[in-house]
Amino acid sequence: MNLYTLDGYQRPVLEVPEGAKKILLHSCCAPCAGEIMLALAYSKIETTLFFYNPNIHPRSEYEIRKNENKRFADKLGFEFIDADYDVDHWFESVKGLEFEPERGRRCTACFDLRFERTADYAKQQGFQVISSTLGLSRWKDMEQINQSGMQSAAKYEVEYWTFNWRKKGGSQRMIELSKAEQFYKQEYCGCVYSLRDTNQWRLKNNRPKIKRGKEFYQHSPDITASGS
Repeated sequence: MNLYTLDGYQRPVLEVPEGAKKILLHSCCAPCAGEIMLALAYSKIETTLFFYNPNIHPRSEYEIRKNENKRFADKLGFEFIDADYDVDHWFESVKGLEFEPERGRRCTACFDLRFERTADYAKQQGFQVISSTLGLSRWKDMEQINQSGMQSAAKYEVEYWTFNWRKKGGSQRMIELSKAEQFYKQEYCGCVYSLRDTNQWRLKNNRPKIKRGKEFYQHSPDITASGS
């Protein structure tokens, strides 16, 4: 197995399933995407970012997260597809699930919507393989994400890559890279209901409510992020 070392972490050179030479990567935000994007860049895999996240609330939060993700995509030379803010479709998809807990049925419906749109685009544009950055976060249920991804991919006759991006220090590397790049630090999952629930939890635990658009990861001078 070919390996490379990046900022003290040893990584395998990745190979896309089915012998594919390129991948359509659904991306949720810069902090989750950054580590994955670097791994794909160092493995010389042609990657197109697909930003379809109509769950993010409000629009101003959506624009911040999108622009941060595009900033890093531009740095690595990745194509970035802005699939637009299809918020009405998202609200219709999760109707009746407004009080579901995090990782519950509302999240499944949200993943299904976003992955189906990704898989549809992949089929139209000739991508054989799709994947997502959602699974890198420890706050997410990877099995839930993978099931949704595989189901959506099968519907459009493409492959969903279930690679475990968390392994071998992936989650820790995500934090370090976010500091090096000074990414925007979002403090809730993204949707209006996660914002509501997070603020309720904060108030219950004597913590201030979220101040959107204010927090950024702080630079760590001993870490250097680079692409290929």
